[in-house]
Amino acid sequence: MKVARFSRIGFILAASGSAIGLGNIWKFPYITGKFGGGAFVLMYLVTVVLIGLSIMIAEMLIGYLGRADTVTSFEKLAPKNKQFWKYGGFQALAGLLVMIYYSVVIGWIFNYIVTSLSGLPSSVDEAKTIFSTMLHSDFKTQLFYHTVSFALITFVVARGIKGGIEKLNLVLMPMLFIIIGGMFLYATTLDSFHQAVEFMFKPDFSKIDSTAFVTAVGHAFFTLSLGMGAIMTYSASLEKGQNLVTSSIVVVIADTAIALLAGLMLFTFLYEYGGEPSSGPGLVFISLPAVFYQMGILGNVFAVMFFISLAFAGLTSAVSLVEPMIQYFIDRFSWSRIKASVLMGLFFYLVGIVAILSQLDSFSSYLTWENKNFFDWVDFFTATFMLPVGGLIMSIFVGYIMPKSQVEKVLRPQLGRAFDTWYFSLRYIAPISLVIVMLNLAGVIG
Repeated sequence: MKVARFSRIGFILAASGSAIGLGNIWKFPYITGKFGGGAFVLMYLVTVVLIGLSIMIAEMLIGYLGRADTVTSFEKLAPKNKQFWKYGGFQALAGLLVMIYYSVVIGWIFNYIVTSLSGLPSSVDEAKTIFSTMLHSDFKTQLFYHTVSFALITFVVARGIKGGIEKLNLVLMPMLFIIIGGMFLYATTLDSFHQAVEFMFKPDFSKIDSTAFVTAVGHAFFTLSLGMGAIMTYSASLEKGQNLVTSSIVVVIADTAIALLAGLMLFTFLYEYGGEPSSGPGLVFISLPAVFYQMGILGNVFAVMFFISLAFAGLTSAVSLVEPMIQYFIDRFSWSRIKASVLMGLFFYLVGIVAILSQLDSFSSYLTWENKNFFDWVDFFTATFMLPVGGLIMSIFVGYIMPKSQVEKVLRPQLGRAFDTWYFSLRYIAPISLVIVMLNLAGVIG
């Protein structure tokens, strides 16, 4: 049977779709606001190049040479101790665990698309009440949209690489760029645009501390969808002879561009209508709807377009989070794609219901431990342990375990003189930075 392979453009769009998620449009703007803008953005861009790009090339290399699921790829490429190194491939579990709450959040976004059509909150206080009511009291609404999210994601991955994932990204990724690009172009016509540019690109290093550095490193890593086997699994379906370095650079540029465009657009709107750039995680679900309300009819249009773009970003990332474990069960246990897709989908769907319940006032006390509910624990465990460990394993595996001659054969012709710089970054800068991030997030340092 012929194995389905990505076309070059299909792979780049799929990998970009995996990288471009809620972290770009939701998280990046609010953490940039939290840490004062320009200095944080500069730090973020540097870490994207030195750490994110280095590990992305390494992850693509493992998938490209392994040509299989994550576990099998590690097992095939390890020169010795294959039975030990195959466990590095179980980083694919991280994506499935992330999906427990990611599907729930996508459901929130679907709900906000519908509510934006009917009416927007007239104040931040009203927006806060609406979001809080949904989160802590409205189980039926969350369950309905979580179910819609589960059904869409499962349908796409069940259709496979060409018929599902590539087609989804061929449609949604250009539309995402058009929506964000269009809203950004409108933002450039507003008087407050220059304030947004100054805020994001004029460094104020007085706002920077060790926490800001760790946050920049962590976000540069996580936003590229690394450490969970998604890029590795997609790379296994890449046609032979493709340039991994060029593909990595295109994905990193696309991912970073969306984050910067979204940040400039959102901060322009906030400055124009009296919002607060440092409003935190509630920026998208609380502050922004109130800002859109002040824009009149145009605000309703922008609100719908914005939440649709968020949904697109979430869906393209979601399919990449599930695909690695689906491919594992297909390769290792000869499951059909439909069986693997449905079972993996049911896992994140059913456990996702527990995540919803853990935030409801009526259930939270039963699903809360050490001041974190189940939803927060899943987020904390994947962010502080599984994803960084996945990145650390890949940097060690390619930098120290795989024969350098094998790595050079593929990448030196593509990197040229930059190969030695990349290899040094992979062996030293990336692993040290990731260890610091893990220790800080776990509360050991900071």
